[in-house]
Amino acid sequence: MKNIKVLVLMGGESTEREVSLRSGQAVYKALQDKGYNVSTLDMNSKSAAAIKDIAPDVVFIALHGNKGEDGTVQGMLELMGIPYTGSGVACSAVCMNKVLTKKLLSYEGIPTSPFTILKKWEYDNPAQIAGDLMDKLGLPVVIKASSQGSSIGTYIVKQADQLVPAIENAFRYDTEIIAEKYIDGIELTAAVIGNSKPQVLPVIEITAENEFYDYQAKYTPGKCAHIIPARISTETRDKVNQLAEQTYITMGCLGFARVDFMVDKAGNPYVLEINTIPGMTEMSLVPDAARAADISFEELVDMIVCSALDK
Repeated sequence: MKNIKVLVLMGGESTEREVSLRSGQAVYKALQDKGYNVSTLDMNSKSAAAIKDIAPDVVFIALHGNKGEDGTVQGMLELMGIPYTGSGVACSAVCMNKVLTKKLLSYEGIPTSPFTILKKWEYDNPAQIAGDLMDKLGLPVVIKASSQGSSIGTYIVKQADQLVPAIENAFRYDTEIIAEKYIDGIELTAAVIGNSKPQVLPVIEITAENEFYDYQAKYTPGKCAHIIPARISTETRDKVNQLAEQTYITMGCLGFARVDFMVDKAGNPYVLEINTIPGMTEMSLVPDAARAADISFEELVDMIVCSALDK
């Protein structure tokens, strides 16, 4: 692979910059170990010219969050005619936007928790809006900023007096937010790799010391556990695998992605969201799922690069 020049894009300007830098460095090392001619670039406003100067054969996008995972970088690379890892412009934009994701999942009949959408420019009577939300969804309820990752801008509200502050905190990140019914159950994730014939990797059960799998739990050693195999029935595992593949294909994902689920007490899985550029750090879920399928981190990264060249 030494004749293939790979550029790893990482860092950037989103709230997930630090995680992206860690993902990018891990990918860089793995590609080096596989014998690629590889370099890295911290994404900024001048990066287009730098990418042109480097003239890579393929770009490995290890960016998370806005201006990286949302279709913007993908569009730039399309215009430059440079192959890149992961999903295309439209899929990236839709999956990064929780509002659009929820609408498309509902339209396609893919189970997702009941929800409503709040818009900042319509948020003129907080008390009434909070009351309407509780009437519709009850408590607990989950409030999510629409276009953030790593659980940034996400709040679980269990008491009525916490609802307005949670909504207003979420509006600090986005002008549209999601309020969805809280599902009391098991949190799962299913990593999927490939293009036209995607492969679902072993399902992971996630437990966290914090109230939920938030930013601190994700990236602090000892704050979470990835349990493989997940402690679910064979029937539930089959449902999750089928829904993960269906969601991946429906959204138009390519290369790799991660589909997150909650499973209720009756064993019914609900799709929460789709991560089109999931983390690739030492604590990340996709590398763990790959290892459970006897795929090393180096092999996984190699497969993702090959899928970019095979689009």
